[in-house]
Amino acid sequence: MADELGSQQDNNILKQAMNKVIEVDFLPRDTDVAFSWLDSIGDSARRILIVDNDKNTTHLVKILLEKTGRYLVFEENDSTRAHQTARNFLPDLIFLDIVMPETDGGDIAAQIRTDPELQNTPIIFLTALVTPTEAKAGVHIDGHPFLAKPISIPELINTIEEHLSAQPKAFR
Repeated sequence: MADELGSQQDNNILKQAMNKVIEVDFLPRDTDVAFSWLDSIGDSARRILIVDNDKNTTHLVKILLEKTGRYLVFEENDSTRAHQTARNFLPDLIFLDIVMPETDGGDIAAQIRTDPELQNTPIIFLTALVTPTEAKAGVHIDGHPFLAKPISIPELINTIEEHLSAQPKAFR
């Protein structure tokens, strides 16, 4: 009887563990090697990189954009790795938070602008430092357009389409 109780408890614990969602970062971080898994997605999805230290925000945006079937989204939450991630991922467009610990969005944008492989990649700043009205006025920060946080997904998609429709899909 005691053995049966012990095994039932073990089974319950195992069932609970199996019901949990586990996320793992499978992608290389400090390498110049391109992401080989990208070859499997085909040419139809546009690559979007979101750099923001708020993991909940980036993950939610990733899920919602990828649900459209038109975008492959990579989220980077460490500003010190943002430039290298962009080099590895080769995004079609980058959303970049301005205020982040260690390296701010302006510095990351400057690094990207001086990188020959990335210099033509559109960058759109995301910031809580301005109001939605200011963002819609057409003002740019350091030459880049910006969106005011919090951002709606339809607004995000419209911004992506607006900036990518002017550029042909890059062949990699």
